[in-house]
Amino acid sequence: MTRWQLAIPLTLAVAAAACVQKVAPTPEPEPFVGAWRSSLQFESGAFAGIKDLEFMYAFNAGGTMTESSNYDGAPPVPPAYGVWRRTGPDEYELKYEYFSTAPAEEAAFLKGAGWLPSGRGVFTETIKLAADGKSFPSTMHYEAYDAKGNPAEGGGTAKGQAVRIGF
Repeated sequence: MTRWQLAIPLTLAVAAAACVQKVAPTPEPEPFVGAWRSSLQFESGAFAGIKDLEFMYAFNAGGTMTESSNYDGAPPVPPAYGVWRRTGPDEYELKYEYFSTAPAEEAAFLKGAGWLPSGRGVFTETIKLAADGKSFPSTMHYEAYDAKGNPAEGGGTAKGQAVRIGF
């Protein structure tokens, strides 16, 4: 075999080795990621009179979340959007916000103006994931803000109990 005949396979082998990229292992997702359903009872504030309040959560890898409640239609409000982070072993903190609405003045409402922006609500919640990863208790603090961003009446605290949604 000539030097050129030996050089070609050797060159191809070196080029192939250079093209191989080391792929970092995919990190394990947080055991918290997924869909959940929670029953909440406010101990104080505007929501304290509601005895059947439920939230549905979707926790995404990367730290974002969406929340919707069984009262999103009364008055009509969009879902809440927010973030979550790990604070300790099986412990997490959530912060999410929603826009609140109020009916337009009666004459405008009757002409179709409907429900107008009136402020926002901010929930801060802490949870402790159960050892089996299928439930968590939570404590929540709620703050209300008017349309100008000033603190408004109605804030309060709640306790919750959630279960994972699954097949």
